[in-house]
Amino acid sequence: MTEITDSVEAPEPDTSEDEAKKPRRGGKRGKKGPLGRLALFYRQVVAELRKVVWPNRNDLITYTTVVIVFVVTVIAFVSVVDWGFSKLVSYVFG
Repeated sequence: MTEITDSVEAPEPDTSEDEAKKPRRGGKRGKKGPLGRLALFYRQVVAELRKVVWPNRNDLITYTTVVIVFVVTVIAFVSVVDWGFSKLVSYVFG
């Protein structure tokens, strides 16, 4: 059981002396130079790009059409709201 005391101090964690004396290394990344890290980054980028599922031509056309229609719709909405606010401001202050 845990003993209840009036102290507000937190107990110190138990660490063995062996772990406290060993310097911590960065693993595999800590042992490579800048060029080695750059080569590792390049290999990881190529590996990730191989996992990408690229769209075929029909999907690309569909996605592009959807994006263009959405952008034109948002532009029209913002234009109408802007026109409405300008008319409102000119009516109130003008």
